[in-house]
Amino acid sequence: MLLNVILGILFCLALLLSIVCCTKLVRVKRKLSDMTEALSDIQAGNGNRKILAADNELTAELSFKMNEIVYAYEEQLSQLRSADETNRQLMTSLSHDVRTPLTTLLGYLDAVHRGIVTGKNREDYLEISRRKAYDLKEYIDVLFDWFKLNSSEFSLSIERTELAELTRNILKDWIPVFEEKNLIYEIELPEKPLLTRVDLGGYARIIHNLVQNVINHSQATQIKIKMVKQKNDIEICIMDNGIGIEKTDLQHIFQRLYKCDKGRSNKGSGLGLAIVRQMVEKMDGRITVQSEPNQYTNFTVFFPLDA
Repeated sequence: MLLNVILGILFCLALLLSIVCCTKLVRVKRKLSDMTEALSDIQAGNGNRKILAADNELTAELSFKMNEIVYAYEEQLSQLRSADETNRQLMTSLSHDVRTPLTTLLGYLDAVHRGIVTGKNREDYLEISRRKAYDLKEYIDVLFDWFKLNSSEFSLSIERTELAELTRNILKDWIPVFEEKNLIYEIELPEKPLLTRVDLGGYARIIHNLVQNVINHSQATQIKIKMVKQKNDIEICIMDNGIGIEKTDLQHIFQRLYKCDKGRSNKGSGLGLAIVRQMVEKMDGRITVQSEPNQYTNFTVFFPLDA
């Protein structure tokens, strides 16, 4: 009698377990079917489709992992679209900003070559041609830096560096330019060593672009370059007394291809300051800008001290 009761209980337990397993199996199959449908929708281009699952479901971990993969894919796709749009804008800019001055340059040189201009006019044409050729070289150098910086093969050679002396060596080549442009300059660099970790060429490009930005776009009569030691950082300030930058433009000033209506002239690629920010950040630094229209602009670069 007892044996029959035990066997009956075991049979009921087995039947209940079978029902539970079958129910779970049906749910799993239904869930897999839903996941297949969602994946087909995603494959068709609906990147916003998500695979829903409760935390206690057997397929929850798989659903969450698939959602992560889809999200990562959409992020990469968005970046590719953005890069494609940037390249399209660059090609449009390249077409206008290179072909137009190049055509003008050829016009001046052809006039000299054919003898259309003589005497002082000839010398003036040659000088204009020389300046335009240098402007084109500068523009092409910036484009090259941009493409190189955003290439998968780009890498920095970070090394421990005494920044004050490095900056002094970079700026001494700018002094003749300041004097030629009648730009009053003030340079304050500490005598004591300030150590940080930077890529030497990358740091030189940062200083070059910021100084060139003042010369090309600020309409300033004075430039001040100052380096000071803060608690945990080395601070490099490049300030001018030019036309300044409107507050509405300040938040966009480091964006690629952005040109202020007033804070920048028509000259330039719109890439110089974007290159500066990317280069600074790749060396674990940061950059800020403050400006007051018709008064001043101050770019400040920070690099962490390497004690």
